[in-house]
Amino acid sequence: MSAPSEVVVALDVGGTGMKCALIGPDGAVRHAERHRTPASRGPEAVTGTILDVAAGLAEQARTYGLVPRAAGVVVPGVVDEPAGVAVWSSNVGFRDVPLRDLVAGRLGLPAALGHDVRAGGVAEARLGAGRGVRHMLFVAIGTGIAAAHVVDGRADPGAHGAAGELGHVIVRPGGPECGCGARGCLESLASASAIARRYAGDRGGVTAAEVAVRAATGEPLAAEVWRDAVAALAGGLLTAQALYDAELVVLGGGLAEAGEALLAPLRDALARGVTFHRPPRLIRAALGDSAGCLGAALLALDALDVPGADPLPGRVA
Repeated sequence: MSAPSEVVVALDVGGTGMKCALIGPDGAVRHAERHRTPASRGPEAVTGTILDVAAGLAEQARTYGLVPRAAGVVVPGVVDEPAGVAVWSSNVGFRDVPLRDLVAGRLGLPAALGHDVRAGGVAEARLGAGRGVRHMLFVAIGTGIAAAHVVDGRADPGAHGAAGELGHVIVRPGGPECGCGARGCLESLASASAIARRYAGDRGGVTAAEVAVRAATGEPLAAEVWRDAVAALAGGLLTAQALYDAELVVLGGGLAEAGEALLAPLRDALARGVTFHRPPRLIRAALGDSAGCLGAALLALDALDVPGADPLPGRVA
């Protein structure tokens, strides 16, 4: 795929919204739009919306004089990427949905299905903060926490499509109950939702970003909550570093918007905690909330990749 008029259809499906685009082989976004995810109406409604949106994007491409060549869709949860099946997702209710084949059948195009965080990690590795780095760990911290270990521009999904669940590493045995049923998981201590919940309790109305700002001003409770979250996150990243020996850790998701308020104390905690391992470089993601959609496009481009074709944008040689 190399003609300038050719594009892929890319969808990043989240629990509340979908980020969608037509993206060229050079990684340029030719058209973008957003849609609500009708998760409250059940998985069939979500699947129908995905198919309708994908078909609409393909038709939009043709009205622009562009040629849609493939489609890439990324979703949260457990994804069997080789089979193209959304195995399970608590956010959108998927259970064993053959989404890749459904999209391919509706559009009449090759299609690929992937995991949203792994796809975001691939995009950051090839096009963003990790470009030129062979061994990178991408960690998305938002409502939950998940990671993608990316080597040479590709993320391994694991044997069952569930690799990278860093948020469910237990860092405080006996700690707060996690949504998975265990206690002391990283996600229950250092996710954006956990930080906001610990600070505000049942009152709500305060985001993790606001807790970070209040901590920076010296407010005692905010400072304590932020300090504990950073310590828990450092514990999780030390475990990840022992497993993956990454050269670079890229933090994405909503919590990374705190910038140096998060990165500076986290670097210090990692430096204090390592023993014989080398601490990784730690930086903020470069692609923001477009990483998943760009990653979906890269999956679609990979599905078209053939021997002798031009290398994909940003692929590490």
